[in-house]
Amino acid sequence: MSSERTALVVRGGWFGHQPVEATGLFLPFLEAQGFRVDVHDSPAPYADAGYMAGVDLVVQCMTMSTIEPDELAGLRSAVAAGTGMAGWHGGIADSYRNSSDYQQLVGGLFACHPGKAPEERVGEQSDNYVPYRVNVLPAAAGHPITRGIEDFDLVTEQYWVLADAYVDVLATTTQAVRPWDEWDRPITSPAVWTRRWGRGRLFVCTPGHRVEVLENPNVRTLVERGMLWAARGSTDPDPSRDAADQPAAL
Repeated sequence: MSSERTALVVRGGWFGHQPVEATGLFLPFLEAQGFRVDVHDSPAPYADAGYMAGVDLVVQCMTMSTIEPDELAGLRSAVAAGTGMAGWHGGIADSYRNSSDYQQLVGGLFACHPGKAPEERVGEQSDNYVPYRVNVLPAAAGHPITRGIEDFDLVTEQYWVLADAYVDVLATTTQAVRPWDEWDRPITSPAVWTRRWGRGRLFVCTPGHRVEVLENPNVRTLVERGMLWAARGSTDPDPSRDAADQPAAL
């Protein structure tokens, strides 16, 4: 394996998530970690099997938008063969609503972000900025992504996520019941999770609405560690699950 790995950054979709600025925050980090970084503004590279075979990490920041069948098939095949995939917020958990197969790959789907009281809303993104806590699970205390990170508070969009039982949850967030809400009990959703897909690994962090959220030290650390954990060739926290790969240390 070459000492230089390749990271493919796919960015675009809804402008409110600042896909260019948000991914730009992490490009120097990836380069400092020894990645050659390719940046594209569509999922078209996923359809190129020869190219994807050499991609060690996909960083996707593509909110909504659409994906073509050959692009999705290429992405799923690459991840199954060992390409890592990582992302945050709507760039990975609210991508390609036209594809249930994509949603299966990622394991968690944005459903909504309950906002402020109706009388406080002004028709801006800030209508959905609420204070909430990210709770790191005790079982994740020793995980390389969450090690040393304690529960922390944010004021931004709080994602209500629909997820399946095949995600390995590292942190959660609980949506409270407010007087104007339709639900009658608190709802806990995964906020940070990993997932295995064939020989590949995926990392998702739901905080990250805009650059200022990604600059939060806890969020930024989670994303940076998550990208490294997911990338092919990185140390695995449970080597027995990938013994055949004999991954190299970071």
